[in-house]
Amino acid sequence: MPPWSIALVVVAVILVALFAVLMIYGRKLQKKQEASQAEIRAGAQTFSILVIDKKRMKLKEAGFPKIVLEQTPKYLRGAKVPVVKAKIGPRVANLMCDEKIFDLIPVKKEVKAVMNGIYILDVKGIRSGLESRPVKKGFAAKLKEKAAQRLSDTKNTDNKKSKK
Repeated sequence: MPPWSIALVVVAVILVALFAVLMIYGRKLQKKQEASQAEIRAGAQTFSILVIDKKRMKLKEAGFPKIVLEQTPKYLRGAKVPVVKAKIGPRVANLMCDEKIFDLIPVKKEVKAVMNGIYILDVKGIRSGLESRPVKKGFAAKLKEKAAQRLSDTKNTDNKKSKK
């Protein structure tokens, strides 16, 4: 057996072993995340809040309590997080929001929010339903859409020419 084929087999075995280890590690992390989400949901309460403003800001600049910054890992302190400035009763507070529902939260409107501490898990409209905003398309999706549009346009022009 030539030496290059032995090296190729060794590399393939190492890649398969690495893939298996990453799958096992990924499953453990997923179970951990599901457990923490269940704990967060268990302690959640519903509040009526008036949303004043919302934006994505760095964790340091968001105005959260000092203990929140201390508990956050150092590599995440500079990351941008969705922040909602809201009035809860008589008090104005900065709240962190789940990335999935950030676009659903209306500004200058009152909503019912399911919260755990300063973390908003879910929102519901009080007087009317929440409007879902269109999802922003990526570059590849836009290109596919344009290609499909041009393809349908060329088919339509070909059909018109063949009928004449």
